[in-house]
Amino acid sequence: MPKISIITKMNIDLKRTPLMVLGTSSGAGKTLIATAICRSLKRKGEQPIPFKGQNMSNNAWVDTKGREMAYSQALQSWSAGLEPSAEMNPVLLKPKGDCTSEVIHLGKSVGTSKAINYYEDWFDSGWEAIKKGLEILLKNKKDGRLILEGAGSPVEVNLQHKDLTNLKLAKFLSANCILVADIERGGVFAQIIGTIALMKPDEKKLIKGIIINRFRGDKALFENGVTWIEKETGIPVLGILPWLKESFPPEDSLDLLERKQINDDAEIEIAIIKLPRISNFSDLDPFISDSSIQIRWIEPGQSLGDPDVLIIPGSKQTIKDLESLNKTGLSNQIKDYAKKGGNIFGICGGLQMLGKSLEDPHNQESIKELNTFSNMGMNLLPINTTFRKIKHTSQREERVSWPDSQNIKGFEMHYGESNLIKNKNSDIIPMFKDSSLGWVIEKKDKSFVGGTYLHGIFENNEWRSQWINKIRQKKGLNKLNTNEDNNHDKREKLLDLLTDAFEKNINIDNLIK
Repeated sequence: MPKISIITKMNIDLKRTPLMVLGTSSGAGKTLIATAICRSLKRKGEQPIPFKGQNMSNNAWVDTKGREMAYSQALQSWSAGLEPSAEMNPVLLKPKGDCTSEVIHLGKSVGTSKAINYYEDWFDSGWEAIKKGLEILLKNKKDGRLILEGAGSPVEVNLQHKDLTNLKLAKFLSANCILVADIERGGVFAQIIGTIALMKPDEKKLIKGIIINRFRGDKALFENGVTWIEKETGIPVLGILPWLKESFPPEDSLDLLERKQINDDAEIEIAIIKLPRISNFSDLDPFISDSSIQIRWIEPGQSLGDPDVLIIPGSKQTIKDLESLNKTGLSNQIKDYAKKGGNIFGICGGLQMLGKSLEDPHNQESIKELNTFSNMGMNLLPINTTFRKIKHTSQREERVSWPDSQNIKGFEMHYGESNLIKNKNSDIIPMFKDSSLGWVIEKKDKSFVGGTYLHGIFENNEWRSQWINKIRQKKGLNKLNTNEDNNHDKREKLLDLLTDAFEKNINIDNLIK
Protein backbone atom coordinates (compact mmCIF):
# COMPACT_ATOMS: atom_id res chain seq x y z
CA MET A 1 0.00 0.00 0.00
CA PRO A 2 2.10 2.94 -1.22
CA LYS A 3 2.20 6.26 0.53
CA ILE A 4 3.12 9.55 -1.03
CA SER A 5 4.31 12.79 0.47
CA ILE A 6 1.14 14.74 -0.08
CA ILE A 7 -1.05 11.89 1.10
CA THR A 8 1.11 11.10 4.12
CA LYS A 9 0.71 14.71 5.26
CA MET A 10 -3.05 14.21 5.15
CA ASN A 11 -2.81 10.88 7.00
CA ILE A 12 -4.58 9.14 4.16
CA ASP A 13 -3.41 5.91 2.64
CA LEU A 14 -3.62 5.38 -1.09
CA LYS A 15 -5.77 2.30 -0.74
CA ARG A 16 -5.79 1.33 -4.40
CA THR A 17 -2.76 1.46 -6.67
CA PRO A 18 -3.27 4.10 -9.39
CA LEU A 19 -3.33 3.07 -13.02
CA MET A 20 -1.63 5.30 -15.57
CA VAL A 21 -2.16 5.22 -19.33
CA LEU A 22 0.93 6.30 -21.26
CA GLY A 23 1.29 6.42 -25.03
CA THR A 24 4.11 5.91 -27.48
CA SER A 25 3.02 9.20 -29.09
CA SER A 26 0.30 11.83 -29.16
CA GLY A 27 -2.92 10.40 -30.54
CA ALA A 28 -2.09 6.82 -29.56
CA GLY A 29 -5.48 6.47 -27.88
CA LYS A 30 -4.70 7.29 -24.25
CA THR A 31 -7.81 9.39 -23.70
CA LEU A 32 -10.36 6.81 -24.82
CA ILE A 33 -8.56 3.90 -23.15
CA ALA A 34 -8.49 5.80 -19.85
CA THR A 35 -12.17 6.59 -20.41
CA ALA A 36 -12.94 2.89 -20.94
CA ILE A 37 -10.98 1.89 -17.84
CA CYS A 38 -13.03 4.36 -15.78
CA ARG A 39 -16.31 2.80 -16.91
CA SER A 40 -14.95 -0.75 -16.58
CA LEU A 41 -13.83 -0.20 -12.98
CA LYS A 42 -17.14 1.46 -12.19
CA ARG A 43 -18.87 -1.72 -13.41
CA LYS A 44 -16.64 -3.75 -11.07
CA GLY A 45 -17.85 -1.73 -8.09
CA GLU A 46 -14.83 0.57 -7.73
CA GLN A 47 -14.80 4.35 -7.78
CA PRO A 48 -12.35 5.45 -10.48
CA ILE A 49 -11.04 9.02 -10.33
CA PRO A 50 -9.84 10.38 -13.70
CA PHE A 51 -6.82 12.67 -13.61
CA LYS A 52 -4.58 14.31 -16.18
CA GLY A 53 -1.99 16.53 -14.55
CA GLN A 54 -1.46 18.71 -17.61
CA ASN A 55 -3.44 18.86 -20.81
CA MET A 56 -3.11 21.06 -23.87
CA SER A 57 -6.46 21.61 -25.54
CA ASN A 58 -8.89 24.31 -26.60
CA ASN A 59 -11.77 21.88 -26.22
CA ALA A 60 -12.80 22.80 -22.70
CA TRP A 61 -15.58 22.28 -20.20
CA VAL A 62 -16.73 24.47 -17.30
CA ASP A 63 -17.48 22.71 -14.01
CA THR A 64 -20.23 23.61 -11.53
CA LYS A 65 -17.90 26.11 -9.83
CA GLY A 66 -17.24 27.97 -13.09
CA ARG A 67 -13.74 26.56 -13.56
CA GLU A 68 -12.21 25.40 -16.84
CA MET A 69 -10.94 21.90 -17.53
CA ALA A 70 -10.27 19.82 -20.63
CA TYR A 71 -13.37 18.26 -22.15
CA SER A 72 -11.61 14.87 -22.29
CA GLN A 73 -11.37 14.77 -18.49
CA ALA A 74 -15.03 15.76 -18.24
CA LEU A 75 -15.83 12.80 -20.51
CA GLN A 76 -13.74 10.50 -18.31
CA SER A 77 -15.55 11.84 -15.27
CA TRP A 78 -18.94 11.00 -16.74
CA SER A 79 -17.60 7.56 -17.62
CA ALA A 80 -16.60 7.14 -13.95
CA GLY A 81 -20.01 8.27 -12.75
CA LEU A 82 -18.67 11.51 -11.27
CA GLU A 83 -19.39 15.20 -11.68
CA PRO A 84 -16.50 16.83 -13.58
CA SER A 85 -14.26 19.08 -11.49
CA ALA A 86 -11.21 21.15 -12.41
CA GLU A 87 -9.05 19.19 -9.94
CA MET A 88 -9.16 16.31 -12.45
CA ASN A 89 -7.15 18.49 -14.84
CA PRO A 90 -5.24 20.96 -12.65
CA VAL A 91 -3.05 22.36 -15.45
CA LEU A 92 -4.68 23.24 -18.76
CA LEU A 93 -2.80 24.96 -21.57
CA LYS A 94 -4.98 26.62 -24.21
CA PRO A 95 -3.00 27.36 -27.39
CA LYS A 96 -3.44 30.88 -28.75
CA GLY A 97 -1.16 30.44 -31.77
CA ASP A 98 2.35 31.81 -32.34
CA CYS A 99 3.77 29.33 -29.77
CA THR A 100 1.77 31.03 -27.01
CA SER A 101 -0.73 29.48 -24.61
CA GLU A 102 -3.08 30.66 -21.91
CA VAL A 103 -2.22 28.92 -18.63
CA ILE A 104 -5.07 27.58 -16.49
CA HIS A 105 -4.36 26.33 -12.94
CA LEU A 106 -7.15 24.52 -11.08
CA GLY A 107 -9.70 25.99 -13.44
CA LYS A 108 -8.65 29.64 -13.38
CA SER A 109 -6.60 31.62 -15.88
CA VAL A 110 -3.26 32.62 -14.32
CA GLY A 111 -1.38 34.05 -17.28
CA THR A 112 0.02 33.56 -20.75
CA SER A 113 3.28 31.89 -21.69
CA LYS A 114 5.52 31.52 -24.69
CA ALA A 115 6.48 27.90 -25.27
CA ILE A 116 10.18 28.64 -24.89
CA ASN A 117 9.62 30.15 -21.42
CA TYR A 118 6.96 27.77 -20.13
CA TYR A 119 9.08 25.32 -18.16
CA GLU A 120 11.20 28.01 -16.58
CA ASP A 121 8.22 30.17 -15.59
CA TRP A 122 5.47 27.68 -14.85
CA PHE A 123 6.96 24.29 -13.88
CA ASP A 124 7.02 24.79 -10.10
CA SER A 125 3.59 26.39 -9.83
CA GLY A 126 2.19 23.76 -12.20
CA TRP A 127 3.52 20.93 -10.02
CA GLU A 128 1.97 22.58 -6.95
CA ALA A 129 -1.38 22.79 -8.78
CA ILE A 130 -1.12 19.09 -9.66
CA LYS A 131 -0.42 18.12 -6.04
CA LYS A 132 -3.26 20.34 -4.84
CA GLY A 133 -5.66 18.72 -7.32
CA LEU A 134 -4.64 15.26 -6.09
CA GLU A 135 -5.07 16.32 -2.47
CA ILE A 136 -8.61 17.57 -3.01
CA LEU A 137 -9.70 14.55 -5.08
CA LEU A 138 -8.32 12.01 -2.62
CA LYS A 139 -9.87 13.81 0.35
CA ASN A 140 -13.27 13.53 -1.31
CA LYS A 141 -12.87 9.94 -2.60
CA LYS A 142 -10.68 8.14 -0.06
CA ASP A 143 -11.50 4.68 -1.45
CA GLY A 144 -11.16 5.70 -5.09
CA ARG A 145 -8.54 4.60 -7.59
CA LEU A 146 -6.77 7.25 -9.64
CA ILE A 147 -6.90 6.64 -13.40
CA LEU A 148 -4.11 8.81 -14.74
CA GLU A 149 -3.67 9.85 -18.35
CA GLY A 150 -0.28 10.87 -19.66
CA ALA A 151 0.35 13.44 -22.39
CA GLY A 152 2.11 12.91 -25.70
CA SER A 153 5.12 10.63 -25.32
CA PRO A 154 6.70 10.07 -21.89
CA VAL A 155 10.22 10.00 -23.34
CA GLU A 156 10.67 13.31 -25.14
CA VAL A 157 14.34 13.53 -24.13
CA ASN A 158 14.59 17.29 -24.63
CA LEU A 159 11.67 17.91 -22.26
CA GLN A 160 11.73 14.88 -19.98
CA HIS A 161 13.40 16.64 -17.05
CA LYS A 162 10.52 19.12 -16.97
CA ASP A 163 7.67 16.73 -17.80
CA LEU A 164 4.86 17.37 -15.30
CA THR A 165 2.37 14.75 -16.29
CA ASN A 166 4.00 11.49 -17.37
CA LEU A 167 6.80 9.58 -15.60
CA LYS A 168 7.33 12.20 -12.86
CA LEU A 169 3.73 11.76 -11.81
CA ALA A 170 3.85 7.98 -12.26
CA LYS A 171 6.86 7.73 -9.93
CA PHE A 172 5.33 10.18 -7.46
CA LEU A 173 2.26 7.96 -7.15
CA SER A 174 3.95 4.56 -7.70
CA ALA A 175 1.39 3.91 -10.44
CA ASN A 176 0.99 0.76 -12.49
CA CYS A 177 1.53 2.03 -16.02
CA ILE A 178 0.07 0.79 -19.31
CA LEU A 179 1.84 1.69 -22.53
CA VAL A 180 -0.47 2.19 -25.53
CA ALA A 181 0.83 1.89 -29.10
CA ASP A 182 -1.21 2.79 -32.20
CA ILE A 183 -0.64 0.10 -34.83
CA GLU A 184 -2.59 2.13 -37.40
CA ARG A 185 0.32 4.58 -37.58
CA GLY A 186 2.74 1.81 -38.54
CA GLY A 187 6.03 0.87 -36.91
CA VAL A 188 4.36 -0.48 -33.78
CA PHE A 189 7.38 -2.58 -32.76
CA ALA A 190 9.72 0.39 -33.02
CA GLN A 191 7.22 2.54 -31.12
CA ILE A 192 7.22 0.16 -28.17
CA ILE A 193 10.89 -0.82 -28.10
CA GLY A 194 12.06 2.74 -28.66
CA THR A 195 9.84 4.18 -25.92
CA ILE A 196 10.94 1.63 -23.34
CA ALA A 197 14.61 1.91 -24.35
CA LEU A 198 14.55 5.64 -23.55
CA MET A 199 13.27 5.05 -20.02
CA LYS A 200 15.47 4.87 -16.94
CA PRO A 201 15.54 1.54 -15.05
CA ASP A 202 13.21 2.79 -12.28
CA GLU A 203 10.80 4.05 -14.94
CA LYS A 204 10.78 0.78 -16.91
CA LYS A 205 9.72 -1.07 -13.75
CA LEU A 206 6.49 0.95 -13.71
CA ILE A 207 5.36 -0.38 -17.12
CA LYS A 208 3.15 -3.34 -16.24
CA GLY A 209 1.41 -3.94 -19.54
CA ILE A 210 1.17 -3.00 -23.21
CA ILE A 211 -1.95 -2.39 -25.31
CA ILE A 212 -1.96 -2.50 -29.11
CA ASN A 213 -4.59 -0.02 -30.29
CA ARG A 214 -6.56 0.45 -33.54
CA PHE A 215 -5.87 -2.98 -35.03
CA ARG A 216 -7.61 -3.82 -38.31
CA GLY A 217 -8.16 -7.37 -39.56
CA ASP A 218 -7.66 -10.79 -37.98
CA LYS A 219 -5.87 -10.59 -34.64
CA ALA A 220 -4.56 -14.13 -35.16
CA LEU A 221 -2.16 -12.64 -37.69
CA PHE A 222 -0.49 -10.69 -34.89
CA GLU A 223 0.05 -13.56 -32.44
CA ASN A 224 3.72 -13.83 -33.38
CA GLY A 225 4.01 -10.08 -32.89
CA VAL A 226 2.64 -10.34 -29.36
CA THR A 227 5.10 -13.13 -28.56
CA TRP A 228 8.01 -11.09 -29.90
CA ILE A 229 7.03 -7.95 -27.95
CA GLU A 230 6.69 -9.87 -24.69
CA LYS A 231 10.01 -11.65 -25.22
CA GLU A 232 11.91 -8.47 -26.08
CA THR A 233 10.42 -6.29 -23.34
CA GLY A 234 9.55 -8.74 -20.60
CA ILE A 235 6.21 -6.92 -20.33
CA PRO A 236 2.88 -8.67 -20.98
CA VAL A 237 0.64 -7.53 -23.81
CA LEU A 238 -2.73 -6.96 -22.15
CA GLY A 239 -4.63 -7.22 -25.41
CA ILE A 240 -5.29 -5.84 -28.85
CA LEU A 241 -8.03 -3.25 -29.22
CA PRO A 242 -9.62 -3.26 -32.68
CA TRP A 243 -10.41 -0.25 -34.80
CA LEU A 244 -13.71 1.08 -33.46
CA LYS A 245 -16.16 2.44 -36.01
CA GLU A 246 -18.17 4.58 -33.60
CA SER A 247 -17.50 8.32 -33.64
CA PHE A 248 -15.88 9.04 -30.31
CA PRO A 249 -15.03 12.64 -29.36
CA PRO A 250 -11.67 13.87 -30.72
CA GLU A 251 -9.05 15.21 -28.33
CA ASP A 252 -7.99 18.18 -30.42
CA SER A 253 -8.77 20.01 -33.63
CA LEU A 254 -6.27 17.94 -35.62
CA ASP A 255 -8.56 14.93 -35.20
CA LEU A 256 -11.55 16.71 -36.72
CA LEU A 257 -10.46 16.10 -40.30
CA GLU A 258 -10.24 12.36 -39.56
CA ARG A 259 -13.87 12.18 -38.54
CA LYS A 260 -15.43 11.02 -41.78
CA GLN A 261 -19.19 11.23 -41.50
CA ILE A 262 -21.09 9.93 -44.53
CA ASN A 263 -24.86 9.67 -44.18
CA ASP A 264 -26.35 8.42 -47.43
CA ASP A 265 -29.86 9.22 -46.23
CA ALA A 266 -29.06 12.70 -44.93
CA GLU A 267 -31.61 15.39 -45.79
CA ILE A 268 -29.81 18.37 -44.25
CA GLU A 269 -26.24 19.54 -44.84
CA ILE A 270 -24.59 21.50 -42.03
CA ALA A 271 -21.40 23.30 -43.01
CA ILE A 272 -19.03 24.13 -40.15
CA ILE A 273 -16.11 26.53 -40.47
CA LYS A 274 -12.95 24.79 -39.25
CA LEU A 275 -11.30 27.88 -37.85
CA PRO A 276 -7.48 27.76 -37.53
CA ARG A 277 -7.82 28.27 -33.76
CA ILE A 278 -11.13 26.48 -33.27
CA SER A 279 -12.22 25.83 -29.69
CA ASN A 280 -14.99 23.86 -28.02
CA PHE A 281 -15.75 21.83 -31.13
CA SER A 282 -17.49 19.33 -28.82
CA ASP A 283 -20.42 21.75 -29.20
CA LEU A 284 -21.05 20.01 -32.54
CA ASP A 285 -20.91 16.41 -31.27
CA PRO A 286 -24.73 16.03 -31.03
CA PHE A 287 -24.95 16.24 -34.83
CA ILE A 288 -22.46 13.44 -35.50
CA SER A 289 -24.84 10.57 -34.71
CA ASP A 290 -27.85 12.11 -36.48
CA SER A 291 -28.51 10.09 -39.65
CA SER A 292 -30.63 12.92 -41.12
CA ILE A 293 -27.64 15.29 -41.14
CA GLN A 294 -24.46 15.43 -43.18
CA ILE A 295 -21.59 17.44 -41.68
CA ARG A 296 -19.15 19.23 -43.99
CA TRP A 297 -16.08 20.95 -42.52
CA ILE A 298 -14.83 24.02 -44.39
CA GLU A 299 -11.35 25.44 -43.96
CA PRO A 300 -10.40 29.02 -44.90
CA GLY A 301 -9.64 29.05 -48.60
CA GLN A 302 -12.23 26.42 -49.47
CA SER A 303 -15.58 27.04 -51.13
CA LEU A 304 -18.57 27.52 -48.87
CA GLY A 305 -20.99 26.08 -51.39
CA ASP A 306 -24.72 26.12 -50.61
CA PRO A 307 -25.34 24.27 -47.32
CA ASP A 308 -28.70 24.25 -45.58
CA VAL A 309 -27.13 25.96 -42.57
CA LEU A 310 -23.69 27.31 -41.68
CA ILE A 311 -22.25 27.14 -38.17
CA ILE A 312 -19.29 29.30 -37.09
CA PRO A 313 -17.96 27.70 -33.88
CA GLY A 314 -15.89 29.11 -31.05
CA SER A 315 -12.33 30.38 -31.43
CA LYS A 316 -9.44 30.77 -29.02
CA GLN A 317 -8.32 33.82 -31.04
CA THR A 318 -11.43 35.32 -32.57
CA ILE A 319 -9.80 38.33 -34.21
CA LYS A 320 -6.98 36.33 -35.78
CA ASP A 321 -9.43 33.76 -37.10
CA LEU A 322 -11.65 36.53 -38.48
CA GLU A 323 -8.58 37.94 -40.26
CA SER A 324 -7.98 34.50 -41.74
CA LEU A 325 -11.54 34.39 -43.08
CA ASN A 326 -11.10 37.88 -44.52
CA LYS A 327 -7.76 37.14 -46.19
CA THR A 328 -9.02 33.95 -47.84
CA GLY A 329 -12.29 35.50 -49.00
CA LEU A 330 -14.41 33.13 -46.92
CA SER A 331 -16.01 35.99 -44.96
CA ASN A 332 -17.25 37.48 -48.26
CA GLN A 333 -18.68 34.09 -49.19
CA ILE A 334 -20.47 33.98 -45.85
CA LYS A 335 -21.96 37.46 -46.37
CA ASP A 336 -23.10 36.55 -49.89
CA TYR A 337 -24.62 33.34 -48.52
CA ALA A 338 -26.58 35.38 -45.95
CA LYS A 339 -27.86 37.78 -48.64
CA LYS A 340 -29.15 34.82 -50.66
CA GLY A 341 -31.21 33.54 -47.74
CA GLY A 342 -28.70 31.25 -46.08
CA ASN A 343 -29.08 30.19 -42.44
CA ILE A 344 -26.15 31.11 -40.19
CA PHE A 345 -25.52 30.40 -36.51
CA GLY A 346 -22.46 31.44 -34.48
CA ILE A 347 -21.30 30.15 -31.11
CA CYS A 348 -19.25 32.43 -28.83
CA GLY A 349 -16.40 33.60 -31.11
CA GLY A 350 -18.57 32.76 -34.11
CA LEU A 351 -21.27 35.07 -32.74
CA GLN A 352 -18.72 37.83 -32.25
CA MET A 353 -17.50 37.54 -35.86
CA LEU A 354 -21.06 38.07 -37.12
CA GLY A 355 -21.26 41.46 -35.42
CA LYS A 356 -20.27 44.93 -36.58
CA SER A 357 -17.05 45.41 -34.61
CA LEU A 358 -14.68 43.69 -32.19
CA GLU A 359 -12.65 45.88 -29.83
CA ASP A 360 -9.68 44.49 -27.93
CA PRO A 361 -8.22 47.21 -25.68
CA HIS A 362 -6.38 44.69 -23.46
CA ASN A 363 -4.96 42.57 -26.31
CA GLN A 364 -6.77 39.45 -25.13
CA GLU A 365 -7.58 38.25 -28.64
CA SER A 366 -4.79 39.94 -30.60
CA ILE A 367 -1.24 41.20 -30.15
CA LYS A 368 0.01 44.76 -29.83
CA GLU A 369 2.21 44.54 -32.92
CA LEU A 370 -0.87 44.05 -35.11
CA ASN A 371 -2.47 47.26 -33.79
CA THR A 372 -5.82 45.53 -33.71
CA PHE A 373 -7.60 47.62 -31.11
CA SER A 374 -10.74 47.73 -33.24
CA ASN A 375 -11.71 45.31 -35.99
CA MET A 376 -14.64 45.14 -38.35
CA GLY A 377 -16.84 42.07 -38.17
CA MET A 378 -19.05 40.70 -40.93
CA ASN A 379 -21.82 43.13 -39.94
CA LEU A 380 -24.55 40.50 -40.23
CA LEU A 381 -25.78 41.22 -36.70
CA PRO A 382 -26.02 44.75 -35.18
CA ILE A 383 -23.80 44.02 -32.16
CA ASN A 384 -20.46 45.32 -30.90
CA THR A 385 -18.04 43.17 -28.89
CA THR A 386 -15.40 44.35 -26.42
CA PHE A 387 -12.88 41.92 -24.91
CA ARG A 388 -12.43 42.43 -21.16
CA LYS A 389 -9.53 41.61 -18.84
CA ILE A 390 -11.44 38.97 -16.89
CA LYS A 391 -12.82 35.81 -18.47
CA HIS A 392 -16.43 34.95 -17.73
CA THR A 393 -16.95 31.24 -16.98
CA SER A 394 -20.12 29.70 -15.56
CA GLN A 395 -22.69 27.00 -16.06
CA ARG A 396 -26.11 28.36 -17.01
CA GLU A 397 -29.71 27.27 -17.10
CA GLU A 398 -31.71 29.87 -18.99
CA ARG A 399 -35.07 30.46 -20.63
CA VAL A 400 -34.72 30.56 -24.41
CA SER A 401 -37.42 32.17 -26.58
CA TRP A 402 -36.26 31.16 -30.08
CA PRO A 403 -37.24 29.10 -31.95
CA ASP A 404 -39.56 28.19 -29.05
CA SER A 405 -39.80 28.94 -25.36
CA GLN A 406 -38.17 26.43 -22.98
CA ASN A 407 -35.41 26.07 -20.39
CA ILE A 408 -32.02 24.95 -21.64
CA LYS A 409 -28.58 24.33 -20.12
CA GLY A 410 -25.05 25.15 -21.21
CA PHE A 411 -21.99 27.09 -20.10
CA GLU A 412 -20.26 30.39 -20.84
CA MET A 413 -16.50 30.80 -21.34
CA HIS A 414 -15.46 34.08 -22.95
CA TYR A 415 -13.59 37.37 -22.53
CA GLY A 416 -15.79 39.23 -24.99
CA GLU A 417 -18.99 41.03 -24.06
CA SER A 418 -21.41 41.92 -26.83
CA ASN A 419 -23.98 44.69 -26.84
CA LEU A 420 -26.86 45.37 -29.17
CA ILE A 421 -26.64 48.44 -31.39
CA LYS A 422 -29.95 50.26 -31.55
CA ASN A 423 -31.17 50.02 -35.11
CA LYS A 424 -34.76 50.74 -36.10
CA ASN A 425 -34.30 48.88 -39.39
CA SER A 426 -33.22 45.64 -37.75
CA ASP A 427 -35.55 42.80 -36.79
CA ILE A 428 -33.06 41.38 -34.31
CA ILE A 429 -34.47 39.84 -31.15
CA PRO A 430 -32.78 38.44 -28.02
CA MET A 431 -32.76 34.65 -27.95
CA PHE A 432 -32.85 34.43 -24.16
CA LYS A 433 -34.47 36.04 -21.17
CA ASP A 434 -30.94 37.19 -20.38
CA SER A 435 -30.52 39.18 -23.57
CA SER A 436 -26.71 39.21 -23.35
CA LEU A 437 -26.55 35.49 -24.19
CA GLY A 438 -27.45 35.78 -27.87
CA TRP A 439 -29.56 37.28 -30.64
CA VAL A 440 -31.19 36.25 -33.90
CA ILE A 441 -32.64 37.90 -36.98
CA GLU A 442 -35.33 35.83 -38.68
CA LYS A 443 -36.09 37.11 -42.17
CA LYS A 444 -39.29 37.06 -44.16
CA ASP A 445 -38.06 34.12 -46.23
CA LYS A 446 -37.70 32.15 -42.94
CA SER A 447 -33.91 32.20 -43.09
CA PHE A 448 -32.04 33.30 -39.98
CA VAL A 449 -28.75 34.76 -38.79
CA GLY A 450 -28.05 34.43 -35.10
CA GLY A 451 -25.77 33.18 -32.40
CA THR A 452 -25.17 32.62 -28.71
CA TYR A 453 -22.50 32.62 -26.03
CA LEU A 454 -23.94 29.39 -24.61
CA HIS A 455 -21.64 26.44 -25.26
CA GLY A 456 -23.39 23.08 -25.26
CA ILE A 457 -26.61 24.54 -26.59
CA PHE A 458 -27.05 21.71 -29.09
CA GLU A 459 -26.94 19.15 -26.29
CA ASN A 460 -30.45 20.31 -25.37
CA ASN A 461 -32.35 17.70 -27.36
CA GLU A 462 -35.72 19.40 -27.72
CA TRP A 463 -34.20 22.79 -28.58
CA ARG A 464 -31.84 21.22 -31.13
CA SER A 465 -34.74 19.37 -32.77
CA GLN A 466 -36.76 22.58 -33.07
CA TRP A 467 -33.74 24.38 -34.50
CA ILE A 468 -33.27 21.64 -37.11
CA ASN A 469 -37.00 21.60 -37.89
CA LYS A 470 -36.87 25.31 -38.66
CA ILE A 471 -34.21 24.52 -41.28
CA ARG A 472 -36.19 21.54 -42.56
CA GLN A 473 -39.36 23.62 -42.84
CA LYS A 474 -37.58 26.25 -44.93
CA LYS A 475 -36.35 23.46 -47.20
CA GLY A 476 -39.86 22.01 -47.55
CA LEU A 477 -39.17 18.89 -45.49
CA ASN A 478 -41.43 17.38 -42.86
CA LYS A 479 -40.69 18.08 -39.24
CA LEU A 480 -38.97 15.35 -37.26
CA ASN A 481 -40.21 14.09 -33.91
CA THR A 482 -38.24 15.05 -30.82
CA ASN A 483 -38.67 11.71 -29.01
CA GLU A 484 -35.16 10.45 -29.77
CA ASP A 485 -32.60 9.75 -27.04
CA ASN A 486 -31.26 12.87 -25.41
CA ASN A 487 -27.57 13.67 -25.70
CA HIS A 488 -26.81 12.35 -22.22
CA ASP A 489 -28.32 8.96 -23.07
CA LYS A 490 -26.47 8.86 -26.41
CA ARG A 491 -23.22 9.61 -24.63
CA GLU A 492 -23.86 6.87 -22.08
CA LYS A 493 -24.53 4.34 -24.84
CA LEU A 494 -21.35 5.37 -26.61
CA LEU A 495 -19.32 5.01 -23.40
CA ASP A 496 -20.82 1.58 -22.85
CA LEU A 497 -19.98 0.52 -26.42
CA LEU A 498 -16.40 1.68 -25.90
CA THR A 499 -16.14 -0.18 -22.60
CA ASP A 500 -17.73 -3.34 -24.01
CA ALA A 501 -15.05 -3.41 -26.72
CA PHE A 502 -12.33 -2.75 -24.16
CA GLU A 503 -13.46 -5.50 -21.79
CA LYS A 504 -13.83 -7.97 -24.65
CA ASN A 505 -10.26 -7.46 -25.84
CA ILE A 506 -8.16 -6.17 -22.91
CA ASN A 507 -7.44 -7.84 -19.56
CA ILE A 508 -6.28 -5.53 -16.76
CA ASP A 509 -7.33 -7.79 -13.86
CA ASN A 510 -3.76 -8.40 -12.71
CA LEU A 511 -3.17 -4.64 -12.47
CA ILE A 512 -6.13 -3.93 -10.21
CA LYS A 513 -5.92 -6.82 -7.73
